[in-house]
Amino acid sequence: MAKKKMEEEEKKSVKLVGYWLSPFVDRVKWALRLKGIHYEYIEQDIFDKTPFLDHINPLYGKVPVLIHGDKPLPESSIIIEYIDQIWSHDPLLPTDLVDRAQLRVWVKFIDEKIFFASWEAYCTEGTKQEKKVKEIIVAMKKLEKKIEGKRFFGGDTIGYLDLVLGFVAYVLPVLEELGSMTILDPDKFPAIYEWTKNFMNHEVICAEPLPLRADLVAFLRWRREDFLGTYG
Repeated sequence: MAKKKMEEEEKKSVKLVGYWLSPFVDRVKWALRLKGIHYEYIEQDIFDKTPFLDHINPLYGKVPVLIHGDKPLPESSIIIEYIDQIWSHDPLLPTDLVDRAQLRVWVKFIDEKIFFASWEAYCTEGTKQEKKVKEIIVAMKKLEKKIEGKRFFGGDTIGYLDLVLGFVAYVLPVLEELGSMTILDPDKFPAIYEWTKNFMNHEVICAEPLPLRADLVAFLRWRREDFLGTYG
């Protein structure tokens, strides 16, 4: 009874504001679940924002935002580091400061060279797309070397980089199909391909269902049309 009450109190004190199709929100959800932290989830439509979102994230008005007590904290990478510092059990980051700093470099690299680059490739065609795909493959080769011989980027357990790269396991395949492009070739990247299976089959990651593929397809097509209508 006391444990249940403590869990309820913890849930009230930890809130995650997110959007159901945001890979950045998923990163934080996974981090919280890996730590066994009970939280309240608050859905916010980022395409029809309420004043609440601008209030808790006045600089960007984006999700995710973690609210611990009454203090909001935005940006998925910053949130995950905060979670790891506050709840130090089952660490997601190394304790060595240099190693932690190097991980931050990798996070920036993954977001810029793979995540956003994949979206750009999906939103282009022809030679522009081919050039962007080649750039992503160069980046993927560097990741392949980092994961070789390991189950996860964190070693035997899921760590910070695994959470950041999680989108490769479930969003990238859909982008590849819709964009008629090939990035994660199992023959070129056998270690990363095996990692995607290990990641998606992890008991914590698969504990809660990800968005249905049909919903993801519809969303990505809609966002592409909107993107091309604005910038095309």
